[in-house]
Amino acid sequence: MKNIQIRNHEIGPDCRPFIVAEMSGNHNQSLERALQIVRAAANTGVQALKLQTYTADTMTLDLGDKEFFISDKDSLWSGKSLYKLYQQAFTPWEWHKRIFDECETLGLVCFSTPFDESAVDFLETLKVPCYKIASFENAHLPLIKKVASTRKPMLISTGMASIAELHETVQAARAAGCRDLILLKCTSSENTNLRTIPHMQQLFNCHVGLSDHTMGIGVAVASVVFGARIIEKHFTLRRADGGVDSAFSMEPHEMTSLVQDSERAWRSLGNINYGASEGEERSMIFRRSLFVSRDMQKGDVFSTDNVRIIRPGQGLAPKFYDIVMGRKARTEIRKGTPLGWNLIE
Repeated sequence: MKNIQIRNHEIGPDCRPFIVAEMSGNHNQSLERALQIVRAAANTGVQALKLQTYTADTMTLDLGDKEFFISDKDSLWSGKSLYKLYQQAFTPWEWHKRIFDECETLGLVCFSTPFDESAVDFLETLKVPCYKIASFENAHLPLIKKVASTRKPMLISTGMASIAELHETVQAARAAGCRDLILLKCTSSENTNLRTIPHMQQLFNCHVGLSDHTMGIGVAVASVVFGARIIEKHFTLRRADGGVDSAFSMEPHEMTSLVQDSERAWRSLGNINYGASEGEERSMIFRRSLFVSRDMQKGDVFSTDNVRIIRPGQGLAPKFYDIVMGRKARTEIRKGTPLGWNLIE
């Protein structure tokens, strides 16, 4: 698989992780707060900030009962109608350019998740560098085809999708013009199944990252070991401020840790290697080796009384201990001398 270019960043196995801060609805309907989130994200060291582009009317019908009402008591949004939820969470389209410009000024890649075809048309006017498809939309093939037709890199979250559904999605995207595809393993619980990442890479011959909704950074950092090079996490200024997604969003100090630790994890992968590394060469001296532990005369026999396996490591390796036992000293040897073949008959 070739690396994928998103603005001035490359995505690939030998590239540092590309971290995306997802604003979602954490602006709480304040443009100033949205801009503060952008600035805070830039300070954490992430490479990108992502929005969501929709309106309540492009998402659902303005109804408040039956299927359009969230009655699940375990839901973060219990007690709301879908329409009211999306009214609360959406990012006004007239804010987008201001947010994009702020990201540009601060060196962040800015892109978005469109939820219908009209959002794609709008985002094209802003010259977005790539698109993200949400898990709930990964079976929306008309939207997939619309985004793919832009021929820009596509990130598709795979939450809830079966292999058969993902096959349809990937086929539709590629047939419609997508050449740079990244699937995102989507997690929302501790049972994250990160081993799926390399399996998806092989199955669909594409790069695979992580869209992580778990708390903390452990799952995201671990995903780097399995090949994830894009990691997306929801981001807010403070969870205590509330908001539709604040409960599973990261605060700035946590995002900073993710940026740093994911890069450490990536660097730690290195290559397949055995033996002392360059940095360990000087420590070889602290291994054990054979030393003469008593003064010896020429002809004395090496035995447990006059040879020990001790530190430091300038003498013969311990594996030669049995070979040395019973042989004779070639010359006089002082206590504390590292034993070498030149001292043995």
